[in-house]
Amino acid sequence: MGFVLILGGARSGKSAFANRLGLQSGRAVTFIATATADDEEMAERIGRHRAERSSSWTTVEAPLELRDAIAARPADDFLIVDCLTLWVSNLLGASRLPDDIRDSCDAAAEEMATRDGVVVTNEVGLGIVPANPLARTFRDTLGRVNAAFAMRAERSLLMVAGRSLELA
Repeated sequence: MGFVLILGGARSGKSAFANRLGLQSGRAVTFIATATADDEEMAERIGRHRAERSSSWTTVEAPLELRDAIAARPADDFLIVDCLTLWVSNLLGASRLPDDIRDSCDAAAEEMATRDGVVVTNEVGLGIVPANPLARTFRDTLGRVNAAFAMRAERSLLMVAGRSLELA
């Protein structure tokens, strides 16, 4: 048992790689989606992602309650969580405090550690220090969430230009 954490920048191939792992698993796949269609562009983006997934997969929408979504799936399903970045954004948008997000993160990561699957997230801490408090809070919170999931992952990969690099 164990999951693979896939980190990377925007459009680096994270979701495509996660989908390939789901197909290669040979098992029933549950795709746990954290995105919400709050505008037309995001709705189109979600539609493109859905079209890239196997029609035989089950999709569960979990913009806030990630641990519950993971726990509710059959134990033998291969889970794809896509993505922690939007999950953290959703939680901050719902006025959750960083410490509360960390608690939710720890619970979700512990639950995921008992499962086989993939967790997708963005690495946003490689750039400049954001200019405003909310952006800094987001960057710092996501960094802590990513580290917590990496600590519990069987493997962690960094995606760069469609290529995966194993992280030790």
